Amino acid sequence: MFADLLTSVAVGPWALPALFALVLADAVLVVVPGEVAVTAAGALAAATGTPPLAAVVAVAALAAFCGDALCYGVGRFAGVERWGWMRHRRIRAAFEWAGARLSRGTATVVFTARFIPFARLAVNLTAGATRVPAARYLGTVAVAATAWALYQAVVGAAVGGLLPGSPALAVVVSIAVAIILGVTIDAAAARWTGRRSR
Repeated sequence: MFADLLTSVAVGPWALPALFALVLADAVLVVVPGEVAVTAAGALAAATGTPPLAAVVAVAALAAFCGDALCYGVGRFAGVERWGWMRHRRIRAAFEWAGARLSRGTATVVFTARFIPFARLAVNLTAGATRVPAARYLGTVAVAATAWALYQAVVGAAVGGLLPGSPALAVVVSIAVAIILGVTIDAAAARWTGRRSR
């Protein structure tokens, strides 16, 4: 029954719009599982043929870019001190970290932060608030968003390709793999940034 439900969702007209909405929301609300949605869609693409993998990548990349650009715009027009949550000690530390990294080089921090939900939000808001030139910044964001979407979708597609007759199992396994990879990347990035800050 679950497999039939997944297949009907995958072939339905709302699969890609729902994916876009989840990834866009993930840019602002870090609790939204945008990565998981892209990986699951990639698994369905490989296991069932729908939605097409290229469409999953394109929609996820566009949504990720729009979300990051939205946060950049909020930072540019509202700054990083406007609302109370922004003045919390840990949030301030994240903004300071983002500002220090952006001053050393935009591309490295944008690509690194794209894979770490709250770091991504902090970097995008700080980039806007510190007036990093929009054309240069958003060009880098577009490339990073595309690389992220391709990575997430291919992880799902790789699992889906191994389990072509079991879309439900492919989705469950791909989500587990995505979570494990995400935790590993978060830990590696935290260790790397810790060394860079010494």
